[in-house]
Amino acid sequence: MATERTLAIIKPDAVAANATGPILAIIAENGFRIAALKMIHMSREQAAGFYAVHRERPFFGELVDFMTGGPAVVMILQADGAIKKWRDLMGPTNSLQAPAGTIRNKFGKSLQCNAVHGSDAPETAAFETSHFFGGIEVVNAG
Repeated sequence: MATERTLAIIKPDAVAANATGPILAIIAENGFRIAALKMIHMSREQAAGFYAVHRERPFFGELVDFMTGGPAVVMILQADGAIKKWRDLMGPTNSLQAPAGTIRNKFGKSLQCNAVHGSDAPETAAFETSHFFGGIEVVNAG
């Protein structure tokens, strides 16, 4: 399996619940390397650009409001098969359906307040990582 990079976000609901440290510990315990990490408070423009793929969906405005409602931690995770590995560790989007042992089961509260985000494909990961990080901010975490 090849080493990949994926974007991960600890969303405002999890940051507000003081879950950043425990989530970072889970990331480390599961063999991910952090290639970049920062805390941000997304502007409406940043959130709308990031979620542009959902612009025509009825929940778009609520999603932008949610993601701009407080600080978030954005990071680039690196591991063999990082995209699938991170998505498996997160659990399904709806926290109420997330199996025990997943981050969304432990820290999520609902479909929207689901604690974390992760890229779903290599192309998405490339777009998402470049949305939040410039080249100089990313290190070789290998």
